[in-house]
Amino acid sequence: MTDDNNHILSQDEAIDRIWELADKIDICMLTTWDGRNQRSRPMSARVRREEDAIYFLTDLEGHKLDEIEEYPNVSLAWADNGGHKYAVIAGDAVVSNDRAKIAELWESFDKAWWDDENDPQIRLLKVTPDQGEVWDSPNTLIAGAKMLFAAATGAKPDMGETGKAQM
Repeated sequence: MTDDNNHILSQDEAIDRIWELADKIDICMLTTWDGRNQRSRPMSARVRREEDAIYFLTDLEGHKLDEIEEYPNVSLAWADNGGHKYAVIAGDAVVSNDRAKIAELWESFDKAWWDDENDPQIRLLKVTPDQGEVWDSPNTLIAGAKMLFAAATGAKPDMGETGKAQM
């Protein structure tokens, strides 16, 4: 599929769509680098566009904090498979022990891992976006109908919107 099949979003439209999808989908795959391999894990994102940041509460234990300390550039990927909408953000990550921000971001869902926001094992992971990309396709039924119509008429199907952005 070429860009002829997609509506290319403007820089501003792509940025808006990336932030909207990241906020809506919540769980994303956080990918880090250890110098030899990438490692991805699902994490609950606390999206704060007004702060130009995506936050995560994470545990002090684990490989990701060591990986981020040495290689701070990470990737975040969100997928709304049912809606055929996808977003990815690359950016720099920093880890802190900002107890006020941890308390501000704390949600009842976090009790699955810690007793409360005062747990000394919790750390704050902040990602500042550098760039992003979005793919916003029609659902399977509509996409199938568009492809059938294109096959019958020789026209190229409109397969949705896509965009890249420096954030």
